[in-house]
Amino acid sequence: MKEVLIITSYFPPETGAASNRIFHLAEGLKKRHFKVSVVTPLPNYPTGKIFKDYKGKFNHRSFENDILIYRLWIYASNSKNKLLRLCAMLSYSLSLMSFFLWHKIPKTVIVQSPPLLVAFISILFLRSKQRKLVLNVSDLWPIAGLELGALKKNFSYKLLERIEHFNYRNANLVLGQSKEILSHVKSLFPKKDTFLYRNYPNFKVPEIQLENRSKEDKIKIVYAGLLGIAQGVHKLIQHLDYSAIALHVYGDGAERKSIESFILENAHLPISYHGELSREALHKEISGYDIAIIPLLNRIYGSVPSKIFEYAKLGLPILYFGGGEGETIIENHHLGWVAKAGDYDELNRVIAKIDLSDINIDLKENIKEVAFKHFDLNIQLDTLNRAF
Repeated sequence: MKEVLIITSYFPPETGAASNRIFHLAEGLKKRHFKVSVVTPLPNYPTGKIFKDYKGKFNHRSFENDILIYRLWIYASNSKNKLLRLCAMLSYSLSLMSFFLWHKIPKTVIVQSPPLLVAFISILFLRSKQRKLVLNVSDLWPIAGLELGALKKNFSYKLLERIEHFNYRNANLVLGQSKEILSHVKSLFPKKDTFLYRNYPNFKVPEIQLENRSKEDKIKIVYAGLLGIAQGVHKLIQHLDYSAIALHVYGDGAERKSIESFILENAHLPISYHGELSREALHKEISGYDIAIIPLLNRIYGSVPSKIFEYAKLGLPILYFGGGEGETIIENHHLGWVAKAGDYDELNRVIAKIDLSDINIDLKENIKEVAFKHFDLNIQLDTLNRAF
């Protein structure tokens, strides 16, 4: 039986796309007869506080679904202060170095990136001719940080670029969640082995729900996910034209308080915040909405939100407001509507052209069929298994 170690900064019971992606990878490899172990911090995302069941513990070791999970100490923080966030990454990196010294490491290791520093420490310590290092790149840092306005082109940026290049150079195989990521890697290292590994979901799909609606009813749009800076939900709710729509928001993150404050101050607007639900409960809840919206504050090179594949599997028409490769996927597979990233006037024009009568059971079933045909995690894992 092959052994594989996965090093990640996010893992259940944490929520979100990053956690789900790595969980499905670990579970999928286990089903393909790998002996899988995972190294991750004590759960703290997205609150920036160690979860209740793990408080007071320096580390934690457990078997979950036949996967060995090592949870290491971290100075947890979701502060906007860059120094505090750096301290969090450094603390986990130190825990990783200690782990590497005291544990036998398998010959195949999958390292999640970003965070760049965590990936760098892992690759620096584990690179060996006898070991296969697989770098799983979900976002292109530091480029994404520059486009989000979180970084500036200065000495720090140049240092992060050097770390990024070191990681690519020393990885035996690079997995990228978008074609743009792989193109970027190939532009730097043309001979590097790469593999397109999309963030396809794997969950039990609830039955499609569709209420009887009249033409006078508002279109029910749902946003469900991280309420972070990159998504820009706070800015979105300020710019939407609510004359024909009602917006429902689910999730948690840095913008939660500002979103709640806006809703309280604008009680006349049809906006509802429902908090954070478990993934299974969320799927049942949102499957009855008319449209799911996926916004990004700015177009981020290399980014393809995993919500595209998740909503499609639920049969939800998608209103995409993020540009780039995600936009192309929506258009090529006829999954819904797109508006230019950052152009709220165009977004409102697109919404105004949507007819509620066009959102019917046939549309939802067609989207669901596309998802099962083109966004199949098991087919992707079978192909990846052969690459190992």
